[in-house]
Amino acid sequence: EVQLVESGGGKVQPGGSLRLSCAASGFTFSNLDMSWVRQAPGKGLEWVSTIKSADSTTSYADSVKGRFTISRDNAKNTLYLQMNSLKPEDTALYYCATWHTWGQGTQVTVSS
Repeated sequence: EVQLVESGGGKVQPGGSLRLSCAASGFTFSNLDMSWVRQAPGKGLEWVSTIKSADSTTSYADSVKGRFTISRDNAKNTLYLQMNSLKPEDTALYYCATWHTWGQGTQVTVSS
């Protein structure tokens, strides 16, 4: 079964950090570009970051550039998102995704 399972979300104060993980199974993880996408309450989907399969080249939305870092461990079939200097506007449900599969999401809440 093709599956992506996110973890690591939670509630954190502004300026804090969280590290999200996404465990992949049922497909050849190392062959696919992987992304993080988020959805804030009452808003549409927002692309956050992508990491390429071929050379691990990364790209980021302007809203998170310099604060978030995407990475992957192909040996562990796991995608990561290190989030630093979190802001209340980062509050959202965070999904990991590839072209054919999305996870169920993990909630990140930034609030004092």
